[in-house]
Amino acid sequence: QVQLVESGGGLAPPGGSLNLSCTASERNPNYWLMGWHRQAPGKQRELVADITKLGTSMYGDPVKGRFTISTDNAKNTVFLHMNDLKPEDTAVYYCYLHQSQDYWGQGTQVTVSS
Repeated sequence: QVQLVESGGGLAPPGGSLNLSCTASERNPNYWLMGWHRQAPGKQRELVADITKLGTSMYGDPVKGRFTISTDNAKNTVFLHMNDLKPEDTAVYYCYLHQSQDYWGQGTQVTVSS
């Protein structure tokens, strides 16, 4: 069973920055897609960003130009650098890994507030 371990998140003021990381216990050496979705109270889960083994990335419209996803393939880890945070970025961020099936992390809280 693949395990995803998330770290980072917490509290930041508007305009501030936070970083998330997610490490997979294992990944398919031929193909994987890894990233984050987020869910705010009363809202549907939405794409934040994801990246493939080949380095192709995709971002949700609300975070384009502010968030950057990257990967350390040797460590099975992806990173999310979140800049210029806004109160509407407040949510639980879930790491996920898609390969032959989907795996989800336990979620980490990001709160943007002054």
